[in-house]
Amino acid sequence: MNVGLVGLALLMFAVTYPSRAIPLLAPAFERLPPRALEYLRLVGPAVLGAIAASQVLLTTGAGGHTTFHVGIDAVAVLACAALVAWRRNLFLGLLVAVVAAAVARALGAG
Repeated sequence: MNVGLVGLALLMFAVTYPSRAIPLLAPAFERLPPRALEYLRLVGPAVLGAIAASQVLLTTGAGGHTTFHVGIDAVAVLACAALVAWRRNLFLGLLVAVVAAAVARALGAG
């Protein structure tokens, strides 16, 4: 394990935890404007989406250069997003993405 990852995890905690803890720590949180409540509700999924996108679409090559890469993982993520938008079922989308990536890797395409 890389020790630098521990510092990164602590930094991510310090940046994201306050927005997730506000409902628990702030009295009368429900009285915030609806726009603020919607923003705070979407912070967690937005951060997770950004982390997932960077792991799926970016690769680090020789010399530490980061490049854009579209592989089976990106196709699976796009299929998941399309299925979730169409069927409004996150579980189904995730299931299809995981199965598609697993099958592609088993066949040697990933």
